[in-house]
This record gives sequence, C-alpha cells and structure tokens, in this order.
Amino acid sequence: MAVTIRDVAREARVSVASVSRALNGHASVTEQTRGRIADVAARLRYVPHSAARSLITRRTQTIGALLPDLYGEFFSELIRGIDLAARARGLHLLVSSSHGNANEAAAALRSMQGRVDGMLILSPHVDAAFLRANLPDSLPAVLLNSAAKNAQYPVLNIDNYGGACAMVRHLLDAGHTGVAFIAGPAGNFDAQQRDKGYRAAMAEHAPKMPLNVVDGDFSEEAGYLAGRKLLAQKPRPRAVFAANDMMAVGCLHAFKEAGVRVPEDIALAGFDDIPIARYVAPPLSTVRVRIVDLGRSALERLASTLEKPDQAQALSVQTLSCEIVVRGTCGTKSNEIKARKKIGDQSIQ
Repeated sequence: MAVTIRDVAREARVSVASVSRALNGHASVTEQTRGRIADVAARLRYVPHSAARSLITRRTQTIGALLPDLYGEFFSELIRGIDLAARARGLHLLVSSSHGNANEAAAALRSMQGRVDGMLILSPHVDAAFLRANLPDSLPAVLLNSAAKNAQYPVLNIDNYGGACAMVRHLLDAGHTGVAFIAGPAGNFDAQQRDKGYRAAMAEHAPKMPLNVVDGDFSEEAGYLAGRKLLAQKPRPRAVFAANDMMAVGCLHAFKEAGVRVPEDIALAGFDDIPIARYVAPPLSTVRVRIVDLGRSALERLASTLEKPDQAQALSVQTLSCEIVVRGTCGTKSNEIKARKKIGDQSIQ
C-alpha cells in the first residue's frame, strides 16, 4: 500500500492539515514541527500526490512546450535552456512535437490543457485564429519565433532578418561574389525572415549580381542535395549561405565529397551556431543565436507571469540579438573583418 499523508500525520502526531502546510512551506508551521514532519515523511518514503496538491493550489507546477520537431541540435539546445530555467524554479516540463502538422499541433495543445500552468509555443501554424481555437484565454502562453499578432501573448523572436543581412554583407565584404542561398522550409517564419534578409542585402550591396536560391528544409540531407545542385551550376557560386547550420553541414559534406575545397574554392556560412558548428572541419562560420538563452528567457517570462499575474510585463514582441561568428569556412581572418558583430535591438541578458 502506498504511504498517504494520513500515515505521515499519525506518525508525526500532527493533523493532516499541518503536514500539508509543512510540506508546502507554509510560514504558520514552526521549524521544529516542520523538521519532525520532514523526518517522518523521509522515513516512510512519502511522495506527495501531485494531482491532489494541484486541486488545492490550482497549480500543476508543470510547463508545456510545443515545438515543431524534437530532432536536431537546435531543438535539443532550446529544450535544455527551457529545462534549466524550469528546474531552477521547481517546475516540470512537458514537451510535445507537432511534426510539422497543424492538426497535431492543435491536438497537442488541447491534450495539455488542465495538465500545465502555461505554454511555450514554437510552431509555424500559430496565428490568431489558431490560438483562439486551441488555447483557452485563462492559460498563459509565450510564443517563440512567431509572426502571430495577438495582444494577449508576448512573443520572443530572433533577429533572423538582421542576421541574414549581416552575414551576406560579410561574405560580400570579404570579396566573395555570386553568393548563393539555401532556403528553409516554406511557411516557416524563421526561414522567411532569413530569405528576406538575403534578398535585401543582395539588392543593397550587390545589385548587379543575380539571386541564386536553392530550396531546402533545414535538414542535413536538404543541405547535401542543395550542395550538389550548386556544384552543378556554371559558373559555381563563390560563396554559399545556408539558412541554418544543419543544411550548411550537409552542404559541406557534398563539397568535400566532390573534392571542392572550403573556403578556397567556395566559402560557406550557416545560421544558429549549433554546438557541432565549431567542430566540423573547417569550423563553420555562422550567425550565432544564443539558443539556450532563448529557451531560458521564454521560460522565465512565462514563470514571472504565473508567479505574479497582477504584475505581468507589458505584452509585446521582443527581438533577441544575434552575432556574426567568423570561423574557417569563410576564408577570412578575425583581423581582416570584425569577427563578432552584434545584430538586433535587444540582447538577452
């Protein structure tokens, strides 16, 4: 039989209410009584019933996170940032993936209702209508990398546009001509903004150079296939900018397989600065996004709303800065061009 709160109360010679107050840190319990109750609970190996506790506190101490996928270093780093911040606040994390499907995203949100105190949502399917249909007004949420315009929910975005503009300008300033772009998946907000940044930078800084865009989907395989397509072009591009690091890594493999030297024959850059970017050979130049800090900041903003709902921050769209990180694939040295250049309006502190 499982040990109950009544067993703890009997052994500690106190009321059930006293046990509940002691284990929940209530100030009305003396330190001596609290210590005796804690010792008994430990000896009996009592585990509080979270469902019963939530009926009293109206809190599950759990945060839900809806992501488009769980595969890849970007999402693992994002989850790590969320989890670190949640753990520091004594919160649990419930994670679900939409697998790129709007119906699955809606089902995941509905399934979490009543099981979480708030939601972190990163999904290409999120817009005002989707939120109204699948998220109750009473459930706090923070949106990540979203174009959704809803005054009820704060949004944390990466400066995808500014980062892409800066990387293209860096490649052009380094003397690389014919910059090609490996695009991300259609309908993805990050991918759309990075595509716009590429086009804007080319129009401003290399107006006579033709645009060269190859389709991709953020996967290594898409980067590999894009790399092969670019190698078949005549003339070949002098530099390639991939919309994320995963595709850049796949593209690098295609170049190496064909005997093409990076950066001597073709320069290469990515976006995100996932951990593996610094360990490929040559190390990958990229637009750094502090992914762990993005997850941490989103969780902390949501947690602050839950802890002090009457003092919630003004709802707004916050753009988090990124920076250019120059490594071996660009063919430039840090003393030739500023290696790290901050981009965006607001840095994560």
